[in-house]
Amino acid sequence: MVVQKEFLDRAHRIVWCTVATVGPDNRPRTRILHPIWELYDELAGWIVTRATPVKVRHLAHSSYVSCCYWEPGHEVAVADCEAEWVTDGATRQRVWELYRDAPAPLGYDFWSVFPDGPNGESPSLLRLTPYRLRLADAETLSGRKVPPVWP
Repeated sequence: MVVQKEFLDRAHRIVWCTVATVGPDNRPRTRILHPIWELYDELAGWIVTRATPVKVRHLAHSSYVSCCYWEPGHEVAVADCEAEWVTDGATRQRVWELYRDAPAPLGYDFWSVFPDGPNGESPSLLRLTPYRLRLADAETLSGRKVPPVWP
């Protein structure tokens, strides 16, 4: 649980991450997204986003994503995850409120972007289930130290 906790702390401090998917042409595509993470018995991530044709096509081809957080001091947190679209209205409402109630800069009120609310047509919800986490800093990036990895 130590690596999961440190990952969550870094992710929530850095806030924005690069998320990579792979499409049917086996070429990667990245975008900057704003996940929020929860740690109870397991770590789970959530992304309120638009189900664009590219995202839908890529996740239909491969449900795996890589989320990479980086900050100028070279603290890095990477989560390799399985991603799935969540359509359950209660879960979408709960995650919407999780974002709304989180402190800034992590917290965000999506009403300005999605005026129809969490169950409107435009917002979609992705659940991220990590299968590998890696933490790095200047020492691990230079090879002087082994990075913490889970599992």
